[in-house]
Amino acid sequence: MTGPDHPPRVIATPSALALIAELTARHGPVLFHQSGGCCDGSAPMCYPQADFVVSPDDICLGSIGGAPFHIGASQFEYWRHTQLVIDVVAGIGGMFSLDNGTGLRFHVRSRLFPNEAAAANVAAAARAPQA
Repeated sequence: MTGPDHPPRVIATPSALALIAELTARHGPVLFHQSGGCCDGSAPMCYPQADFVVSPDDICLGSIGGAPFHIGASQFEYWRHTQLVIDVVAGIGGMFSLDNGTGLRFHVRSRLFPNEAAAANVAAAARAPQA
């Protein structure tokens, strides 16, 4: 759900959407996971959907370019007051992410939701059971 009280929790720039389309054409359906893990820091990682098991503790923030975007529960607590903006920059992607080897890598930017009510509504919606 989106609107003034429910802005999208994750969005993508046109450059990111173009890379998602390229990776989907090459690898089939993909998904993203924002884990904040040790190997690649807080880079959004892109995987083939069939090769990644989403944890029951992960939270689906929405989708970008048709790709579901999940975040670990502990990371969600850190980012819950922000909208994630997925972009691409020049460089080497995460070692396990599909963007590796393209000369581009996914990059997360964030911006605070416009008010506390919007952030609270988005956080509550994220915790609601997924249908």
